[in-house]
Amino acid sequence: MVKYSRKPAVPEKSASSKTHDLHAHFKTTYNVVMAVRGMRLKTAIKYLEDVLDHKQIIGYRKFSAQRHAQCKALKHSANTGRWPEKSVKAVRELLLNLKANCEHARGLDTDKCYISHAVCQRAQKGRRRTYRAHGRVTPYLSSNCHIEFHATERAATVAKADKPVVRLTKRLAARSRLAIGK
Repeated sequence: MVKYSRKPAVPEKSASSKTHDLHAHFKTTYNVVMAVRGMRLKTAIKYLEDVLDHKQIIGYRKFSAQRHAQCKALKHSANTGRWPEKSVKAVRELLLNLKANCEHARGLDTDKCYISHAVCQRAQKGRRRTYRAHGRVTPYLSSNCHIEFHATERAATVAKADKPVVRLTKRLAARSRLAIGK
């Protein structure tokens, strides 16, 4: 049984995909996942392809990076960014899997689907060792990560209800009739 950290709000209109123990750095993958969270599914895949071509940049919100001019185009307040190739390729493959799950497993319209849940969590570190001078040994760890996505089909827009009639108290009605200060 595959376990997700959160269940979708409307399971009938949602699809999921995840990977665990991904051999990509947690810090870079975290920022890639946060960059695509809330986007439409097709827009997110196109955005990641543009990042691979260095046409757009991944803004680093949490773990800072170098400043770049492309960061000015970002909506959120990140002024540092990078083009993390390995993480972008891994997240892009996961989003393509999510798109396939939306189309075939759930029968959802992928044009209306958006990424409603995106999580990147630290996984258990990969433990290796490197041999140093004078017979010493130091750990050589890799920071792996788990990623999961939920895509939800956006419902049709609902018309806003009419404003309810405000009921005035006797005191407020008298004040509005008086209108001294106006």
